[in-house]
Amino acid sequence: MIRALIFDFDGLIFDSETTDFISWQETFAAHGVELAREVWALHIGTITFSPYLHLEELLGRPIDRDAVHDVRKARDNELIAAQTIMPGVEDYLAQARALGLKLAVASSSNHKWVDGHLQRLGLFDQFEYIFCNDDVGGVGKPDPAVYRAAISALNIAPHEGLALEDSSNGVTAAKGAGLWCTAVPNQMTRDLNFDHADYRLSALTEMPLSQLIAEVTHGAI
Repeated sequence: MIRALIFDFDGLIFDSETTDFISWQETFAAHGVELAREVWALHIGTITFSPYLHLEELLGRPIDRDAVHDVRKARDNELIAAQTIMPGVEDYLAQARALGLKLAVASSSNHKWVDGHLQRLGLFDQFEYIFCNDDVGGVGKPDPAVYRAAISALNIAPHEGLALEDSSNGVTAAKGAGLWCTAVPNQMTRDLNFDHADYRLSALTEMPLSQLIAEVTHGAI
């Protein structure tokens, strides 16, 4: 029986991943090199990839990272300001409450980022727990640490939780913690391999939560 629903944040609740890529892609182009979408997508959901280092490797020289940061971040903020809640998220939250499920967030980002945007979007109070990389010593996905922290706080067995993830690294983390996991890829992650997910949706609007739970678990207890 599923007792809790655990959401990833970036790319699942709020599409900061596309804006992040666009701002970095424009930054690379301004330096005369290309940031390949395939390279970026492989690292979505982690905190180990350094665009600064990758840019320097392509250029064959060091860059003024502070100057690059300021320009790139200003552009990213401009793009993010236009982003809203991803389709289906609010409906799933309402359906989860109707089903009596506990709700949590498990993110590779830090609390300043996640909490701030959840508050801006009016979703902060929807979740009983919000776990980020700074809750688990700065470790990000695909390490399952953030999911294990959520499982412990929710006081559930791993098989009683369903995670929603948009990235392959996120699915690896959720499955590593013993959770059921549904992949919900976005435009940045749709071409990644999600064979290790228990189920895949094109969007949360594809089916009601109760139907998804039945499809994922096949009635398992």
